[in-house]
Amino acid sequence: MLWHKSWLETRWRFAIGLALIACTASGVVLMFPEIQKLVPLAVPLGDADGALARKIRESAELLRDYRGYVWSQWFDKHLSHAWTLFAVLLGTGGLVSQATRGGAMFTLSLPVSRRRLVAVRAVTGLAELAVLAVVPTLLVVVLSPSVDAHYAIGDAMLHAGCMFVAGSVFFSFATLLSTVFGDIWRPLLFALSAAVVLGLSEQVFPAVARVSVFPVMSAESYFRGNGLPWLGLVASAVASAAMLHGAAWNIARQDF
Repeated sequence: MLWHKSWLETRWRFAIGLALIACTASGVVLMFPEIQKLVPLAVPLGDADGALARKIRESAELLRDYRGYVWSQWFDKHLSHAWTLFAVLLGTGGLVSQATRGGAMFTLSLPVSRRRLVAVRAVTGLAELAVLAVVPTLLVVVLSPSVDAHYAIGDAMLHAGCMFVAGSVFFSFATLLSTVFGDIWRPLLFALSAAVVLGLSEQVFPAVARVSVFPVMSAESYFRGNGLPWLGLVASAVASAAMLHGAAWNIARQDF
C-alpha cells in the first residue's frame, strides 16, 4: 500500500519528466547532422584571442565528433538541466505538506513507523529518477544509427549512473527541505535556486567547478579520459544519505 501511495503521489511528475526528457534526447540526436553543418562556421569566430574565443574553439572541437557532441549537448547540458529540475520536483511534497492541508491523517494512522514512510517515498523517488536517467539515455543509443552514428551503450550507462548518483543530492535536499516547510513552493524554490546559483558560479568562478556536483553528474573526467569521478560520486552518495536521514529524523519528531 505504501509503495502504491507513493507512486500515485509522484506519477504525473514522473510521467511528464520522462516524456519531456525523452523528447529532448530524440531532438539532440536528430539535430546532429544540422549541427555538423554549422561547425565550420564557428571555427573562424574562435580564431581571435580571449576567453570567449577559447570557449568557441572548445565548443567547436567537442561538436566535431559524435561522442563529444553527445557529451556536450546531452550529458553536460540538456539531461543535466532537465534531470535536476525533476529531481527537485520529485523530492518536494510529503507528509508535512499533506498535514498542512489536512490530508496526512490516513497515512499517519497506518501501522508503520514514520521513518519507513519517509524511506518508501525516498526509494520511490530515487527509482523514478533512475528511470529518468537511464531510459532517455538508452534512447540516444537506439536513435544514433538514424544519423549514421554510434554511441557505446557502456559509456551511456556509465554517464547515466553518474547522473543518478551525483544528482541525487538535489532530490535529497528537496526532500529534507520538505520536512522543514509546510508548503511545496519554498522547498522547490530553495532547491532550484541552489542549483542555479551553483551552475552560474561555475561560469563566473572556474575554481568552483572543481568542487561542484555538475561535472560529476556529467562524468566529465571520464569523458576526458581521466576515469570515473569516484571521490565526487562517494561524496554525493554520502551527502544524499545524510540529508535523507535528516529528513527521516525531522518527520519522526514532528507533532502532527
